[in-house]
Amino acid sequence: MPDTELSHAFTVAAPPADVVAHLAEPSNYVGLSPLVVEVRDVAREEGLTRYTAVERFRFFGFLRHDNPIVVTLRTTGTAAHGDVVSPGGVRMGYRFDLEPDGGGTRVTDTLRLHTPPGLLRFAASRARAVQLARAGVLAERLG
Repeated sequence: MPDTELSHAFTVAAPPADVVAHLAEPSNYVGLSPLVVEVRDVAREEGLTRYTAVERFRFFGFLRHDNPIVVTLRTTGTAAHGDVVSPGGVRMGYRFDLEPDGGGTRVTDTLRLHTPPGLLRFAASRARAVQLARAGVLAERLG
């Protein structure tokens, strides 16, 4: 299965505890990930949250495809991480590593994509666009 890793580091003006609390709440991913338009079926266990997020893709400006993805999320004081399983065989591991940076937090957002042959370029381009947008949204929300 083809794979790639994407990483982006940025700083937000909030302490790590506030950042991890924001990342720990599934409903916060609506808009935080520009493709996510809905979160449902949230199930919480000790140290683990599972939910379904709906990604909305637009093709040619008018074709719409809603893609339900199954997300597993774990958080600690210094990280939020988990896995995404998407229809079509796309799998993604993700990790937000947090470290204090002055009065704020340095966030390293790392994605590891695995796709069926022929989908890696498309999936990686979408994931990178989301990753870069997420930095701005998170900074705005927590700034």
